[in-house]
Amino acid sequence: VLAKTIKGYGLGESGEGRNISHQQKKLNEDELRQFRARFGIPISDDRVAEAPFYRPPDDSPEIQYLHERRAQLGGYLPSRVEHAPPLETPKLNTLVELLEGSRGRNVATTMAFTRILAKLIRDPTLGKLVVPIIPDEARTFGMDVLFREVGIYNPAGQRYEPVDKATLLFYREQENGQLLEEGITEAGAMASFIAAGTAHSTHGLQAIPFYMFYSMFGFQRVGDLIWAAADARARGFLLGCTAGRTTLNGEGLQHQDGHSHVLATSVPSVIAYDPGFAYEVAVIVQEGLRRMVEACEPIIFYITLYNEQYAMPEMPTGAEEGILRGMYRLRPLDVPGARARPQLFASGPLLRETLRAQEILAETFGVPSDAWSVTSYKELRRDALAAERWNRLHPTSEPRTCHLWQSITGNQGPFIATSDYMKFNAEQVARWIPGRFVPLGTDGFGRSDTRETLRRFFEVDAESIVLATLHALCEDGTYPRDQLPKAIEQLGLNPDGADPVRA
Repeated sequence: VLAKTIKGYGLGESGEGRNISHQQKKLNEDELRQFRARFGIPISDDRVAEAPFYRPPDDSPEIQYLHERRAQLGGYLPSRVEHAPPLETPKLNTLVELLEGSRGRNVATTMAFTRILAKLIRDPTLGKLVVPIIPDEARTFGMDVLFREVGIYNPAGQRYEPVDKATLLFYREQENGQLLEEGITEAGAMASFIAAGTAHSTHGLQAIPFYMFYSMFGFQRVGDLIWAAADARARGFLLGCTAGRTTLNGEGLQHQDGHSHVLATSVPSVIAYDPGFAYEVAVIVQEGLRRMVEACEPIIFYITLYNEQYAMPEMPTGAEEGILRGMYRLRPLDVPGARARPQLFASGPLLRETLRAQEILAETFGVPSDAWSVTSYKELRRDALAAERWNRLHPTSEPRTCHLWQSITGNQGPFIATSDYMKFNAEQVARWIPGRFVPLGTDGFGRSDTRETLRRFFEVDAESIVLATLHALCEDGTYPRDQLPKAIEQLGLNPDGADPVRA
C-alpha cells in the first residue's frame, strides 16, 4: 500500500503540511468551522466552538462499513485465533551423544547446536517445519553442512555457478531449499523470523524458526524487531553465535558481545540462556521445543553459543532442572579444616576459568569452594520476583521460595559471579544473595588479542577470580589482609593495570 500523506491533513492554515501538527493542541473557532466544512460534518454553527464529537447514525454507510469490517475480523475485541495443533517433540534422550560428553574431543557449543539442528531437520514429524535462518557467516558457525543437506531456498533455483562449486559443501540454492540465507541483512532475517514464528496463528502451521547470527548483531542491531516479534507473540529460537567479549577474540569491538544478555532482559517473553557445555545446550533446546511446539507458549528462546573448542563433560546426574531454572551446583571442592567456603558462579566458556580458579584456591591458598553453572540470570531474577510478589500479596500464607534461594540457602559466601558479559548481568540477582556478592564481567569495549590476554585485561580469568575471592574473604574477616600483596604477586597480576572500562 502506497499512501501519500500530508502532515496535519484537514487542518487548513492552522497546520496542514507543516511540522507543527504534533504540537497543535487546539483550533480556534474559525479553524474549526473550516475543518467542519471541509469534511462535511453536520454540526451547527452555534455548536462548533464546543468541538463536540459526531457519530453518524447506525444506518449510515460509514457505520455499516465499520460493522462489516469488524465482522470480517472476528468481532469487536481483538483476538488471536490458533489454528495449529500442538505437536509432540523429541525427548531429551534423542540427544544422548551430547549428554554423554565429547570423550576428550574439543567441541564448541556452536558445533554442538549444529548437530542438534541437523537431527531436528531429519526428524520425521518436525523436520519439515524447521526454518533455519542465517543472514551471514554460515561457514563461520560451522553450518555450511546445511547447504548440502537441505539447500538454500531460492524460488528461481540456482541461477549462477558459485565460486565454491568444486567443494563438497558448496553454496547450493534450490527451489525447495529449507535454509533461508538472507544476504547480510539482519532486518530481513528478522522479518523471516517473525513470519515463521507467527505462522501458528496466521497460517495454522507450527513452523519453528532458528535464527543464527553474530550475537552482537541481534539485540543491539535489530532489537526493535525482536520486540515486534515478541509483541506479535512469535515463537522461535534466536541463537547468538560466536558470543562473548573475550571468547570471540581478534575481531575487536565490532563483534565482541558483552551486553546482549543485558539487552535481552528488556523483552518480557524472551527466555535467555548462556550455556557453557554441550549438554546444557541440548537440555535448553529440547525444553524450548517442548514449551513452544507442545505447550504452544508464546515465548522466544535466546541462547548464546561460542566458537571456543574444549572437551565437553558428561551431564551430572540431576542437573536438568537446574539448567532450565537458571543454576546448578557443578562441582564442590573440599579442603579439610577450612573455615570459609566461597561460592563461585560462572556462565558460558568462563565456567572453565572458574573451575581452574577453584583448583588454584584449593591447592595454593587452602580455600574450599563450590562451583556453580549459572545458565540464566534473567530466569533467576524472574523467579525471585515472582516469589516476592506472591509473598507480598499473600502475607498470611506460607511464603514461597525461588530456585536461587533454594540453591544457595545455608551458604554464607562470599559469592563471586563471573561471565563474559557486563557485571550488570550478574547484578540482576545481587539483592537476593545472602552474603558478600562480587560480580566479575567484561564492562568496556572489545579488544583484538588472544583469549588469555583479553580475559586478563577484563579481569575474568582464573587468577583474577582467585584474587576477587581472596579479597572478598578478607573483607569478611576470614583471610588475612597482609597476605593479599603476596597473593597478587603469586598470581602474576598487575595492580596498576588499565581499568578496562576506561582504557
